[in-house]
Amino acid sequence: MSEPKPDVPAPGDPLLDAPLIEGRHSDAEYTRSLLAYVHAPPSRAWWVLFGLCLAGTALLVVTITVTLVKGVGTWGVQIPVAWGFAITNFVWWIGIGHAGTLISAILLLMQEKWRSSINRMAEAMTLFAVMCAGLFPLLHLGRPWKFYYLVPYPSVLHMWPQFRSPLTWDIAAVSTYLTVSLLFWYLGLMPDLATARDTAKSRFAQRAYAVFALGWRGSARHWQHWRKGYLLLAGLATPLVVSVHTIVSFDFAVAQLPGWHSTIMPPYFVAGAVFSGFAMVLTLVIPARAALGVRHVVTARHLDMMARVLLATSWMVAYGYLQEHFLGWYSGDDFEMRVLSELRTGPYQPLFWLILFCNVLVPQLFWSARARAAPLVLWVASVLVNVGMWTERFLIVVPGLSRDFLPSSWQLFHPTWVDWGLLVGTLGFFGAAFLVFLKLVPPVPVSELKELQREVDGSLAFRERLERELKDREQQEARA
Repeated sequence: MSEPKPDVPAPGDPLLDAPLIEGRHSDAEYTRSLLAYVHAPPSRAWWVLFGLCLAGTALLVVTITVTLVKGVGTWGVQIPVAWGFAITNFVWWIGIGHAGTLISAILLLMQEKWRSSINRMAEAMTLFAVMCAGLFPLLHLGRPWKFYYLVPYPSVLHMWPQFRSPLTWDIAAVSTYLTVSLLFWYLGLMPDLATARDTAKSRFAQRAYAVFALGWRGSARHWQHWRKGYLLLAGLATPLVVSVHTIVSFDFAVAQLPGWHSTIMPPYFVAGAVFSGFAMVLTLVIPARAALGVRHVVTARHLDMMARVLLATSWMVAYGYLQEHFLGWYSGDDFEMRVLSELRTGPYQPLFWLILFCNVLVPQLFWSARARAAPLVLWVASVLVNVGMWTERFLIVVPGLSRDFLPSSWQLFHPTWVDWGLLVGTLGFFGAAFLVFLKLVPPVPVSELKELQREVDGSLAFRERLERELKDREQQEARA
């Protein structure tokens, strides 16, 4: 059978129609440009930012010390608001930690090529965010050194955790998620660590990268095992993205308090986690692509795709807000309706309207292609979304507790300087860890971009051959 003639043009190739790489580069050029920032000494701007983040980390150490010495009475929590900033921060940070695995694992399984330039930074963000998140439930225990009672270990006292408590479920979910995310990040990093080993100038750096590269030589056998392991971990991590925040939502959904006991919580939390996680990725990637000089591989197409995801998840979150208030009204429960009514008209009213502004109104900018192509607009919008999502977590936690079933005990929550210090301190720790990551580890996956360049070259060669054949055929028909 003869080969079919190209009667019609091939469908649009996304690798060419929406370029993910600006220009054509050789393997050596990728290695040099993407590792230049890692091998160069830290710049003055890096030291200034790192100093600010270290100051925030010092504040975190001080507030943790105050908490451990004087107890959680230094926080603004009281009865009935026994959960305050700590659980708000926990839910917010664990939500941010979802985007890294989402970008890396789910988009890898879906063969989405636009993940290749941003997945490394998103994965690192996940690890640091989950570390910050895990800190708050431990401190909230009051005696964090007794945390091991939450773990089902073979105690000689025959004591077991209370498996009906969502706090125990959190321990299992968050620790599993952190372990798999760490393995997935490290496995994806190994080829680039070997490249850093081979290109490092100092003897110390060569030895350090060699230790973590685990003897990687880039043989066909290494690549075969690496691809299998990477895909297996991606398949394992994908359900964890959904399960972790679903379990976190059970902290609220299984309680009988007004405003919490709702079946909308699990999907509402997962959508909010993806929303806040992508916003944090944009907040980090936009300045990083300028500082690292990687605009040729983190292109406007990447920012455009992330803005589209932000817009889509914004509508999911808006649907959750609508359903939350509709179900509260439809339940006919006086306490449920009062809690939701107070969100709109009570003392938390300014925060409620701030949420709608940041999480629903601001993302509508991204219907415009010009807004999606403007890095400054994207960055400001992503910061506002982060603020809105933290406020949303606060309004999930606090109003339900401050307006429970006993009106005589109703009280408002007032955070103390320790509460604010813990929040700012984790931001400082998160920023410091991310800056160290940018300096020590290739922040953009070099090996994946080399592979992507070959696929782009293949698509380009196919298009050129197709156009040449069509032109030859038209000339033959004209001569006939």
